[in-house]
Amino acid sequence: MESKRPYDALIIGAGIGGLSAGIILSLLGLRVAVIEKNPLPGGMMRGYRREGMDCPVGVHYFGSFGEGEPLRRICDYLGVTERMAVERMGQDGPIDRYLFDDFTFDLPEGLDAFAASLELAFPDERQPIAQIVDNLRITADAQNSFAFFSPAPPLLDTKLFAPLGAYLAGMNCSPGLRNVLGVAARWMGMSESECPVFYHHFALVSYLLSSWRLRGTGSDLAEAFVSRFEELGGTLICGDAVTAILASGAAIGGVRLTSGRVLDGSRLVAAIHPKKVIEMLPEGAVKPRHARLVGQLAETEGLFALSVAVDAATHPALPHNIFRLHADREGALTNGVFYQLRDGREGKNLLVIITRSPYPEWSRWEDTTTGRRGPVYAEAKAGWAGRLLRDAEGIFGSLAGAKVLDAYTPLSLRDWVGSPNGSPYGIMRSMRQLPAVAALSRLAPAGLYFAGQNALSPGVLGTLLGSLQVARQVLGPDRFASEVFEGLMRGKGKRGSI
Repeated sequence: MESKRPYDALIIGAGIGGLSAGIILSLLGLRVAVIEKNPLPGGMMRGYRREGMDCPVGVHYFGSFGEGEPLRRICDYLGVTERMAVERMGQDGPIDRYLFDDFTFDLPEGLDAFAASLELAFPDERQPIAQIVDNLRITADAQNSFAFFSPAPPLLDTKLFAPLGAYLAGMNCSPGLRNVLGVAARWMGMSESECPVFYHHFALVSYLLSSWRLRGTGSDLAEAFVSRFEELGGTLICGDAVTAILASGAAIGGVRLTSGRVLDGSRLVAAIHPKKVIEMLPEGAVKPRHARLVGQLAETEGLFALSVAVDAATHPALPHNIFRLHADREGALTNGVFYQLRDGREGKNLLVIITRSPYPEWSRWEDTTTGRRGPVYAEAKAGWAGRLLRDAEGIFGSLAGAKVLDAYTPLSLRDWVGSPNGSPYGIMRSMRQLPAVAALSRLAPAGLYFAGQNALSPGVLGTLLGSLQVARQVLGPDRFASEVFEGLMRGKGKRGSI
């Protein structure tokens, strides 16, 4: 029989942010429950299977998972590394291939190789390249040492807090060099004029250290985190959404679920979008101006994604990704398409195609739910799929016989993970929004914390760092340094009590 005593921590959302926060807090000795509205846990980690083919959703590749690198050490600390089925990219060639209108650039593994590739492509720009790479090395050192969690975090050059576009323009970078460097900002759903340099460097460095992709759909990744959380005594509740956050006075008191069940707890970690949190809190729990601030936060743009079965004999799997990119005369990227050609089964491989798709293009169906949007919606998706396949033939050659297995729009992601406007990367961390995003950590009531992609940074590494930030807020900096940071540096978590 389930204990009626309050939980030490309740977590809303069983994506990678919620589950990793649950593991960390369980390692600290807390009694934790993770609550997921969907029947299955995993969020955007979990893919799906169509006609025997594994189709990923949110984790297409990630960086810094090599021995001793930041993501690997966090996963070692969590105790999930050996449960993850992954393969390394770029060992005998590029990680990514950027196809522009007038040139091609191969993104290699390693900062030294990256610097050499940039100098080869842009021989007249050695000075700005050297300065940029120096700043990338500083970022890499900070990542590798988890310096932002150390008792004495580093002071970064103020130039790293400028918009990327202004930073590159200030060094008189050519349009071509700006093209290449701007891609990492697009990974996070931002333009060069919006993206802070330190976010750009953080993302780019993590992939340059080493790049990896999952084998299969990502369901194994989800199960790695789920099994570890439950092994540590955590409680996972699926298919029963949180409908209300209970607060007494200025403090968290628990949650109420769709079933009517009430779970008591004085700490709540929201691994969902902050706008959803505001909707669940009782009236008056958050100051009106803070509620308005959260309500006005803009999300990154939505995506349209396509999973296609292709003939493996004529289209063998590629060990790298391909980006087809377009830019204006000044070097600002205007649009692009991501391609990943993966191993499949029984003579078929999987071609994943992803491109930007703003929410307004699909808003006419916003009052519908997945599977119930009608034939006009299906025709709109088929039109997108047809155009993307025709464009893909310019890169991969004839795709005769290719079969579309599935396509999803921003509405699909909105329904699955509860992200307003179907944003895959959550809140836009643009220069304009940084102060508002930072204010989330101080949002009342007491005992409320944020995890997931909206907490610190998007992506696998950024999300896990956000979960560590939750632990730091719960413990305070001194106890975090002694009880978590030391274990993180060793790459091994140790059961404790709080």
